[in-house]
Amino acid sequence: MVHDLYILMITAGIVSLLFKLLKQPVVLGYIVAGVLVGPNLFGENLVSHENVEAWGNIGVLFVLFCIGLEFRLKNLFSSGKVAAVGAVTIIGGMLLLGYGVGRFSLLDNMNSLFLAAMLCMSSTTIVMKAIDEAGLSKARFVKGATSILIIEDIVAVVLLVLLSSIAVKNSFEGAELLNKVGVLVITLAVWFVVGILIIPTLLRKVRNYLNDETLIILALGLCLGMVLTAEEAGFSSALGAFVMGMVLAETLEAHRIEKLMAPLKNVFAAIFFVSVGMMINPSSLVTYWDSILFVSLVIIVGMIVFGTLGCWWGGETMKDAMSTGFSFVQIGEFSFIIAGLGSNLGVTDPVIYPIIVAASVLTTFLTPYIMKATIPCYDFFYKHASDKLRAKIDQREKDVEAAEKAAALATEEQGPSTADKVRHAVRKTYITKHVVDLFIRNMTENDQKHED
Repeated sequence: MVHDLYILMITAGIVSLLFKLLKQPVVLGYIVAGVLVGPNLFGENLVSHENVEAWGNIGVLFVLFCIGLEFRLKNLFSSGKVAAVGAVTIIGGMLLLGYGVGRFSLLDNMNSLFLAAMLCMSSTTIVMKAIDEAGLSKARFVKGATSILIIEDIVAVVLLVLLSSIAVKNSFEGAELLNKVGVLVITLAVWFVVGILIIPTLLRKVRNYLNDETLIILALGLCLGMVLTAEEAGFSSALGAFVMGMVLAETLEAHRIEKLMAPLKNVFAAIFFVSVGMMINPSSLVTYWDSILFVSLVIIVGMIVFGTLGCWWGGETMKDAMSTGFSFVQIGEFSFIIAGLGSNLGVTDPVIYPIIVAASVLTTFLTPYIMKATIPCYDFFYKHASDKLRAKIDQREKDVEAAEKAAALATEEQGPSTADKVRHAVRKTYITKHVVDLFIRNMTENDQKHED
């Protein structure tokens, strides 16, 4: 096992360093490292695939746990219509497009469903990394894009649960699917509410005793506990990890846990992506190069079109909407997880996995260059748009700027928020009621003593 870990880490480290020097995402380096140590390039395994797969499964849990830690309800609500309309448009549009591509390629319903799920999720990690490296972290479109990615992550976890259920029974029954969704929503709500009521209070009580070592151990224990709870409830372990991340994201220790988890997440995420690369057969990439290019083109065009339309319909300016669409032109970690799920359950065609991974590698490689084309494409679109559409674009720009100024002014002038006022009123009402009840109870007891 130590030998396997040594080979894996040293190969991943050297290859990822090379990709870093070439200014490419290190994720691509990890996948290439997996190809190098896998059985398909040199004809033998340099490391045990079983060990790497086991570590990779742990990596999936930690990645989803950390994605949950980055989830902030207030950020999601603040984006409002843009997040909701944008996410629905992108996910719905890409699901239909992906399913259509599957049926066009003569795949059966099950394969087409899995393919659609793989194509509808952009990579949160790669998008945020590309935005940061492009110096656009403070750009106006980033807030809406981040909220859409959060919703995509939630939907991806839900899709994992639903696809598992469909694949096990090898059937697609509408009533049963709706029932499963209902049970899932209720379960999530109960877990989240109970977690929010108990865990933040627990962490507040013991905060003075939580050094970094104790906090990270406690956080991992809670994560794995929720993983086991999810499995016992009949859901995927990924769901449990993600939910616990969401719960801890609402605590005072969220940023501290996120910072402490970063090195551990990076190590196991690297192992996960290496395990993905180990499943790629280079010869199959040559054989199916046309399918890889076709799927990559579908991803790029689909994400640009649906991302731009969704954000425009959600109220963003055309430039911001196109910036979001042009940054979403890749698939990533959730696509690999869904592809792996289909392979492990034996319900997807084996050729889909390498095609999806290769398409992800290609679209990830192209993401920074496509993002740089946003402004030239916007200028071209604006120049050739009709007078009516150009007037709408200009008016939307003015409306968004006016709304931003009004929001900034309101933030400066307002006192306690409505939520704070409601919480204060509830707390005051509860305390008052408790005091009155206690007073009445004492009076009754005193009266009974006098009577006796």
